[in-house]
Amino acid sequence: MKRITIEDVAKHANVSKGTVSAVINSKNSVNPSTRDHILKVMKELNFRPRGMARNLKNGDQIRSIGVIIKDLNYPFYTTIAAGAKEYANEKGYSVIFASSENDHECEKKFTHLFSTKDIKGAIIAPIVEGAAEIEHLFKLKRINYPFVLLEDVKGIQANVVAIDNLSAIKIAVKYLIDSGHTKIVHFAGPPQSSHTQERIEGFRHAFSESPLIFNKNMIISIGSRHEEAYGNTLNYFKHLKREDYPTAIVCFNDQQALAVMTALNELKIRVPEEISIVGNDDISYAQIYPVPLTTIRAPQREIGHKAAEILIRNIESTNILPNEKVVLETELVIRKSSRVLN
Repeated sequence: MKRITIEDVAKHANVSKGTVSAVINSKNSVNPSTRDHILKVMKELNFRPRGMARNLKNGDQIRSIGVIIKDLNYPFYTTIAAGAKEYANEKGYSVIFASSENDHECEKKFTHLFSTKDIKGAIIAPIVEGAAEIEHLFKLKRINYPFVLLEDVKGIQANVVAIDNLSAIKIAVKYLIDSGHTKIVHFAGPPQSSHTQERIEGFRHAFSESPLIFNKNMIISIGSRHEEAYGNTLNYFKHLKREDYPTAIVCFNDQQALAVMTALNELKIRVPEEISIVGNDDISYAQIYPVPLTTIRAPQREIGHKAAEILIRNIESTNILPNEKVVLETELVIRKSSRVLN
């Protein structure tokens, strides 16, 4: 089938090319009803705006996808990106990597750049912290730009590849309970993150299936970034009597777990003799932490593979495909940061 062009959209919508271009570029000069009509036609035709790509000398078209991760220094995301690259390269696509560095405005700029420069689609680890809004994701949906998210974003119907967070935390807490721990807390991540909420639910579920009673004071929001997690851990323990210390902490992710270990070391609290620590992700250096980290292993490379597979399938389809949500399983890896109580 021939590629649908801006001329085709203009003809079907009975408007000028300039009006269609204004809608694609989110200009305010178009009447709202006309804009909605054009967007409807774009969706019906499965039209995707073309950027500035040029053909190579041999006549082959440049084909590329983008990957927007949150943090270049966190191996969880870089391993996912590597998995996406492996699959994309096999299918003849180059991959452009970008890091938002946990900055919402950077994420918005990269999604705009990718969608206007003929990068065919994007895999996005979305920022959902604080007052982050999602208008840029709605814009991608409006212009029919293919993308895959690495977690659910409330209000956005999209392709998603993620892990079974509820089951993962539930298994970790059950392991601790079976190991004799009764004073367990969960150090949660960013409140707006779907991953955070799913992990809290997993924590609750584990208690509901045990003789122990859950209460909301067991959930402590300390953030996922190293500096804030470190400071909030110090603050948490400074307000507790020693006899009230938990015997185990389930952390939001491995990055947070390292911050918690660092704070506990400063407070002269021994891991795992006094407090067991369980992380989440099993990043590449979790086993060389000050105390090798018991953690939940996520299939990071497989996440990248699957996200790239879904993205490229959508890019190459001549029809609009239904959204896919892929949830991958995890496994608990037991190392020296946790112990069985006598």
